[in-house]
Amino acid sequence: MDEIIIKGLKIFAYHGVNPEETENGQEFELDITLFTNLEKARKTDDLEETINYAKARKVINAAMTEKPYKLIERAAEEVANRLIENFPKLMSVEVLLKKPNAPMSGVFDYVAVRIRKDR
Repeated sequence: MDEIIIKGLKIFAYHGVNPEETENGQEFELDITLFTNLEKARKTDDLEETINYAKARKVINAAMTEKPYKLIERAAEEVANRLIENFPKLMSVEVLLKKPNAPMSGVFDYVAVRIRKDR
């Protein structure tokens, strides 16, 4: 199975349990791996034979910004579901959703969830 990778996609959204997170929002970062068969696209050089990553970015953005969620687990699930719904050639998707400014004490790069959904 082949992969299309979107790495380090930054999206400002309003997910979180604390009131300040849903009121003020924060930046999230996503790494998305789209699993599909790219054999026809490699041979034909035809955009219709692959998953258009620019369109995928729009789907991801909509999933992250249209509705606030308390948990990043739920937001990641919504991203995965929408990608599967919108791209029939997508066999599986992995979503790594990072929350760099999670409201907790300590020094850390980010907290994150990683989910994988198959068609």
